[in-house]
Amino acid sequence: MVRIGLTPERLTRAGAELADEVGFDQVTVSALARRFDVKTASLYSHVKSSQDLETRIALFALEELADRVADALAGRAGKDALVAFADAYRDYAREHPGRYAATRLRLDSATAAASAGVRHAQMTRALLRAYHLTEPDQTHAVRMLGGAFHGYISLELAGGFSHTAVDSQESWLWMLDSLDALLRNHSTP
Repeated sequence: MVRIGLTPERLTRAGAELADEVGFDQVTVSALARRFDVKTASLYSHVKSSQDLETRIALFALEELADRVADALAGRAGKDALVAFADAYRDYAREHPGRYAATRLRLDSATAAASAGVRHAQMTRALLRAYHLTEPDQTHAVRMLGGAFHGYISLELAGGFSHTAVDSQESWLWMLDSLDALLRNHSTP
């Protein structure tokens, strides 16, 4: 018998909340069943496996983050867009560490192509228009920004900057200023 109120969407949202509480790597169908006080087997009519649940959470988080970034970018260009984009990612990661971790889940190519990950790439390229980069420099810049933002955010979330006298916000702003200067002054060799 299907329990009233349990849907794939509700389980995905609950899984995302659980990821924020205990860490994305701790989310399983069994853990979710305990949250709803039901037998694990009863959830398999809604999700196929823990991997399916992880994928659903990743897609949910990618969509949620894309919406937040789109709102932050609206009407902005240049450094203002760069900072808004980066801050949206960092704020999301701080508010939803488990969901942010889910956005890093490797998706199969078909799922990735249909996900909000495509929107993230499009928004990154949109903010780079103000810097007048051509290919392949634009692709290099997309990768550089993704690496810089994700690397900084991951280190910060892991407490990597808590043992220094310099405030991590100050370093974040320094990094964004440096990235903006690099992008504005870049010339292809």
